[in-house]
Amino acid sequence: MTQEIIIAGFGGQGVLSMGKILAYSGMMQGEEVSWMPSYGPEMRGGTANVTVILSDDRISSPYLKLYDTAIILNQQSLDKFESTIKPGGVLIYDPQGITHHPSRTDIDIYQVEGHKLASEMGNRKVFNMIVLGAFLKIKPIVDLDNVMEGLKRSLPDRYHHLLPLNEDAIRKGMKSVIDYKSENQLMSEQH
Repeated sequence: MTQEIIIAGFGGQGVLSMGKILAYSGMMQGEEVSWMPSYGPEMRGGTANVTVILSDDRISSPYLKLYDTAIILNQQSLDKFESTIKPGGVLIYDPQGITHHPSRTDIDIYQVEGHKLASEMGNRKVFNMIVLGAFLKIKPIVDLDNVMEGLKRSLPDRYHHLLPLNEDAIRKGMKSVIDYKSENQLMSEQH
């Protein structure tokens, strides 16, 4: 099985680290892994995205035009990547700051209010872990134990005291993801 994922948002939202944690988790499960970041020179505040591929087989190319899953954290990324999700694929997004919600009817769409939940937890830096938890609920392609080990490997030792908080954030994301129906989906169901 191969999973091709794009994670996109503003620099500073933890986009690249979310991808790195997924990649580490896949490696620990013995999968073939590709992690390809892309970001502008401004890094924080500019747009950033990362392509992650996890596969049982060898990965022929890390460069993709279509994805099984898109995890979207801002409007610019939604505008850019909504059309690149394969039919039958998954879109997960945080609705904060989104003015034009997804409209496709041939994909499964989910929302997770990561910003709001991170504020409620008292630490906005766990936002990306909440979103990662939502992804893992929808697509449990890596075990939580491996995710925590991947997080431990990607965090400097001085931040290891934050591992329990991050695990709580992942679990909160798993519980808080909701199925989203676009206006187009609702209209097609009515007819």
